[in-house]
Amino acid sequence: MGVVKVGEVYRCALCGNVVKVEEVGGGTLVCCGQDMDLEEGG
Repeated sequence: MGVVKVGEVYRCALCGNVVKVEEVGGGTLVCCGQDMDLEEGG
């Protein structure tokens, strides 16, 4: 699943990096070679 809306928060399950979406451009967020996980409530 790709980025859908501004304000979503994604976390890397391996290193813990966190990304908050400021502008939707499509695609998926990747860190440490794998898709990042959408945080609940994001």
